[in-house]
Amino acid sequence: MKRADGTHLKNADVMYRIASHVMAKRSDAMNAITLNIPQEPIKLYLREKSREGRPVSHLAVIMCAFLRMMEEYPAINRFIVNKEPYARNEYAFGMVVLGAKSDEGKANEGTMSKIYFEPEDDIFEVERKIESYVAKNRKGDNSTEDLMRKLTAIPGILRFAVNLIKWTDKHNLLPKSVIDASPFHCSMVFTNLASIRTNHIYHHCYDFGTTSLVVAAGNAREIPKVRGGKLITERCIPLGVVMDERIASGHYFANAFRCLREYLSDPSLLEGPPRAVNTDPEI
Repeated sequence: MKRADGTHLKNADVMYRIASHVMAKRSDAMNAITLNIPQEPIKLYLREKSREGRPVSHLAVIMCAFLRMMEEYPAINRFIVNKEPYARNEYAFGMVVLGAKSDEGKANEGTMSKIYFEPEDDIFEVERKIESYVAKNRKGDNSTEDLMRKLTAIPGILRFAVNLIKWTDKHNLLPKSVIDASPFHCSMVFTNLASIRTNHIYHHCYDFGTTSLVVAAGNAREIPKVRGGKLITERCIPLGVVMDERIASGHYFANAFRCLREYLSDPSLLEGPPRAVNTDPEI
């Protein structure tokens, strides 16, 4: 059961193996949570980096925090194919990019591909890769779009091609070149709805492909909290997170999200080499 993008977990916990048969589709196994991320620590960090002449974006901070979380909690980077669990052997983040505005001020349709990160990437390298990714996609340099154009170029071929891709993916025969071009084969999908002034949502995980985590950021909002016995509000960035529960336990997810919060409460931790890059415990 060898795949180009993952390692088969032969000794995965029996409960996960059973769950993959009880919940055969990813849409059967979706859990959702809202993570309210305090905005102030991120804003302070971005101002500091701007003064230093090394500007970074909110997006880079959030994506780098997810990257570090997956490095420390590698089961979050697992996926299920044909009821079997795999540990992904790469960090690939799918992201929608809106096209540049036209002369009339209207934005072009969005496009989606994915960014590949390396374990040693820090916040500055993540920022550089995001900038390069956005620039390439807005210029139309996108392997995903190329694949879609080819599939729709010949009348009647689309249904056959999609069914063929699904079959080869299910049987671990999908070529790496197609996996690389597919935005549905990635560690996570991220969409920033705040960029279009929209609230966060719970975006479904796709049954097609291997994405086990989808994250949607929305407009910042005031969240009530009790501090020092007093009720206050704190401005937070809401993240709507949808996950495939077949890849890890709730306890594991909870610890991973605590790790994520730690990085987002002090983004300076995202600078320099990662503090740990762990191997999936089932390998």
